[in-house]
Amino acid sequence: MAKAIQPNKLFVASCMALLVTSLSFGIRAGILGELGAKFDLSASQLGVIASTAFWGFPLAVVIGGFVVDIIGMKRLLLAAFILHLAGILLTIFATGFSTLFISTLFIGMANGTVEAACNPLVATIFPDNKTTKLNHFHLWFPGGIVVGALLVFFMSKIGLGWQIQVGSMIIPTLLYGYLFLQLDMPVTERVAAGISTKDMYRAVFTPLFAVIFILMFGTAITELFTGQWIEILLKNVTENSILILAMTAGVQTFGRAFAGPVVHRMSPTGVLLISAILSALGLYMLGHVSGNMIFLAAFIFGMGVTYFWPCMIGFVSENLPKTGALGMNLVGGAGMFAVSIYTIFMGGVYDSIIARQLPAGASLDAYRTAAAGSPEAAEFAKAQGVAGPEILNTTLVIPIILIVAFTLLYFYMRNRKKPEIAHVAAAEAVA
Repeated sequence: MAKAIQPNKLFVASCMALLVTSLSFGIRAGILGELGAKFDLSASQLGVIASTAFWGFPLAVVIGGFVVDIIGMKRLLLAAFILHLAGILLTIFATGFSTLFISTLFIGMANGTVEAACNPLVATIFPDNKTTKLNHFHLWFPGGIVVGALLVFFMSKIGLGWQIQVGSMIIPTLLYGYLFLQLDMPVTERVAAGISTKDMYRAVFTPLFAVIFILMFGTAITELFTGQWIEILLKNVTENSILILAMTAGVQTFGRAFAGPVVHRMSPTGVLLISAILSALGLYMLGHVSGNMIFLAAFIFGMGVTYFWPCMIGFVSENLPKTGALGMNLVGGAGMFAVSIYTIFMGGVYDSIIARQLPAGASLDAYRTAAAGSPEAAEFAKAQGVAGPEILNTTLVIPIILIVAFTLLYFYMRNRKKPEIAHVAAAEAVA
C-alpha cells in the first residue's frame, strides 16, 4: 500500500538539496582565485574549470528531463546525492587542473540532477501555486551562495584552508540524501494528468517554447556568469569583492522569499521585464562605479536577477504545462549550457585584456605568478582592475537585449489565455 505523500517534507528536502547546489557555486566562486594560485592556473584554465559546473549541469538536467517520468524523481535525487558526495571529496583531494575539472563536472552533474527532479516535484506537489513555490524553492540557491561566500570570507580570515571550506558541504549533502531515502514521491504532474509523451513533445516544438528557451540563455548568463566570476572581476576594484557576491545573493534570497505578492500582483512576463531593466542598470554600475557605490550597484543588480530563474521555469510550467518536466528541464539546461560556453569564452577574453595592459612582450604567466609586492605583481593587479569592469561592460549587452525581448513578450502574453491541465492529488500516485 502506497504511503501518503508529504508535500511539506518533500519541499524541505528539495530545499536542502538546492542548498548544496548553491553552496558549491558560492564556495567555488570564493576560492577560485586561491585555486588558481595554488595550482598555478591561468584565467583561461579557471574559466574552463568554472564552466565545467555549468555544462555538467545541462548534461544532467536534460538527460534527467527525458528520464524522470520513466525512472521517477526519487532515483534521480539519489543519483544527485552520490554525485555531490563524490565531487566534494574529489575537490578536497584535488592535485591540479585534471582533478579539479573532474570534481567540478561531478558537482555540476549533481546540481543538474537536483534541478531535473526538484523543479517538477515542486510543480507537482503545489499545482495551484507553482511560480510562487518555485521562487520559494529557488531562494535557497542565492541563500546558499550567501552562506558559501560568508563561509569563505570568515574561514579565510581565521586561516582555514579551501579544503575545509569545500568540506563544509558534506553535512547538508548527507542530510538531503537521508531525507529523500525516507520519503515517497508522486509521479510528475504531466503523468498524473494523463498527458501522453507524444503531446509532451508536440508542446516542446512550439514557437513560444522556442522563445523562452532562447531567452533563458540571456537570463542565466546575466545572473550566473556574473555571480560566479564577481570575486575575480572586482577584486582589484574593491577589497571586499566576495562580500559583493554575498550582498547580491542576499537580495535575491529576500526577494524570492516574498515572491508571492510580487508574482500575484504582476504577470510573470512583467516581473521578467522589470528584472531585465534592473539587471542592466546594476551591471552598468558595477562596471563604472567604485568605493561604497559598488554595494549600491550590487544591490540593484541583485534585485534585477532575483526572479529570472524561477520565473522562467514557472512561466514554462504555467503557460506550457503539457511540456511537463521535460520543458522545465530543457529550459534550465539551456541556461546553464549558455553560461558554460560564455564562461569559457570570457575567460580567454579576460586574459587577452590583461595581456594588452602589460608592457609589450611581457609574459602573462610571469606577471600572474610574480611575488606579492613586486613591480610585476603591481602591474598585473592594475591590469586586472581594467579587465574586470571591461568584462562586465561587455556582458551588459545581454540584459539590454532582454529588455526589448521581454517587452514584446509582455504584450503578446497579455491577450493569451493561460492553459490548464487536470490535476490529480499527489497522494494518489507514487513513483
